[in-house]
Amino acid sequence: MTNRMALAGALFAATSLTPHAASAQTLLEQAAEHRFQLDFHVNDAALAKMLPQGWEAVIATQGPAKDANLRMIFIDRMAIIGGDGKPAARPTARLVYLAIPVKQTASGAVGQIIIHGLTENMADAPGAFGVYQHASIARMSRTVSASAGAMTGSEDWEFAAASGERMELHVEYERGPAVKGGAETKFFYPNDPSKFQIFKTDQAIDIMRNPTTTPPDHIRKFSYKAGGGKIAALFDGTEKVVSWDSFPWYIRTVSAP
Repeated sequence: MTNRMALAGALFAATSLTPHAASAQTLLEQAAEHRFQLDFHVNDAALAKMLPQGWEAVIATQGPAKDANLRMIFIDRMAIIGGDGKPAARPTARLVYLAIPVKQTASGAVGQIIIHGLTENMADAPGAFGVYQHASIARMSRTVSASAGAMTGSEDWEFAAASGERMELHVEYERGPAVKGGAETKFFYPNDPSKFQIFKTDQAIDIMRNPTTTPPDHIRKFSYKAGGGKIAALFDGTEKVVSWDSFPWYIRTVSAP
């Protein structure tokens, strides 16, 4: 069974088993995805300027996300199901976005805000959060091989907008054991944080390199490029990667309150 077929099957199972899990919410979509995530610490002042007034970044002081204030997430959306349970009009998509863990200073409300993204589908820009740009260059390739019990992989992602914004990743790795997890997180609208969507996830994460928790280092080769246009101030050469995380499968349900 291919990865795509397995993920589609997992998505169908999740849909079938939890049809009323969000009875007080409006189901918008579900998707089976593969993700590769880089956690960064970027210039705090530049990051603060991209948040709504009254909101601040939440920076972990320990654990695998220690010091991270920005997440760059490359996403292969392999099977997208609409809120009606049918395949979406665009059933697959590739994109990358930048997300910040946040809290509202006055209320203490916590969640995340997506501040920018590049997507291959022109119709997905600017998207519900109003921050996606169409990527005039959008390329992704992933390969996996197995030998003598070891599984290795290689991923190349390249997204660039005509206005100069760019995010790229090349990584080669040996896959380690994944840990099952999940969460329910509010994603606030950056232009109107009184509104939000609810992301519920069921996932497997393989932390491939992390200087805080020091798991076995499974990264063999790695490089990235990011910057230009609206995100230039975040990637000024002082940024630092603090975690390399692979999500071999990631089931996401998106709802509105």
